[in-house]
Amino acid sequence: MSAPALTLLYVPADRPDRVEKALASPADVVLADLEDAVAPARKDEAREHVVRLLASAGRPVQVRINHASTPWHAADLDAVRSLPAAVGARIPKVESPDEVRALAAALPGRDLHVLIESALGVERALDIATASPQVASIGLGEADLRSDLGVTDDAGLAWARSRVVVAARAARLVPPVMSAYPNVRDLDGLAASCRAGRALGFRGRTAIHPSQLDTIRAAFLPSEQEVSRAREVLARLGDATAAGVGAIALTDGTFLDVAMLEQARTVLALAGE
Repeated sequence: MSAPALTLLYVPADRPDRVEKALASPADVVLADLEDAVAPARKDEAREHVVRLLASAGRPVQVRINHASTPWHAADLDAVRSLPAAVGARIPKVESPDEVRALAAALPGRDLHVLIESALGVERALDIATASPQVASIGLGEADLRSDLGVTDDAGLAWARSRVVVAARAARLVPPVMSAYPNVRDLDGLAASCRAGRALGFRGRTAIHPSQLDTIRAAFLPSEQEVSRAREVLARLGDATAAGVGAIALTDGTFLDVAMLEQARTVLALAGE
């Protein structure tokens, strides 16, 4: 099992210097943003930079395009179509499976990374996640979702977060990554938020500044204790399964069954084993 992407770095596409720095950064995925990070007057310029800088990026990249309701959407699609097939499209403000199917038809063979940013989108999360085989991931855009729901703290997002985790799993997609943490100076708060998201089933997080990458990665990587336990689970349950035994007790007294094998494999994959 290959190690999953834990750090995804947003960068405004109208700043080619920042795009180049992001491409050289340790982020697992670079997210070139044509949408919220770019002013309307600079959309055309940003699109030109994306086409030039990502044509031979040689690393995992995605382009966040503008929504179909905007005047920039068609040109964004043309720009993405001109890029190598490995470049994914990050789709904001999705509310229906029909939107996903239209984008899949417009960008055939390309991974779609869908963002849900409204109450209606949350309610339709599973239908959106299963709308096309091209959907590679789903996630939340929490700034817009907070506004739509009228919530003022994380407690108001708990159900929506769990809903998208469940929808991703039901659709057999990778676990969703967390939405960006807006305070780039509050690394302790970022770490605590990441740990809470990890407990809910998220895996990884988007960042809006390179200074957030190390904190995000550390929060989502398993501890030495978790790795050691996963090794024991895998060894003991593997032996038990081969012997026809359905469940065992670990040295700490925990009673486990074969359903725990996949979780142990995930922990070891996160640790690079």
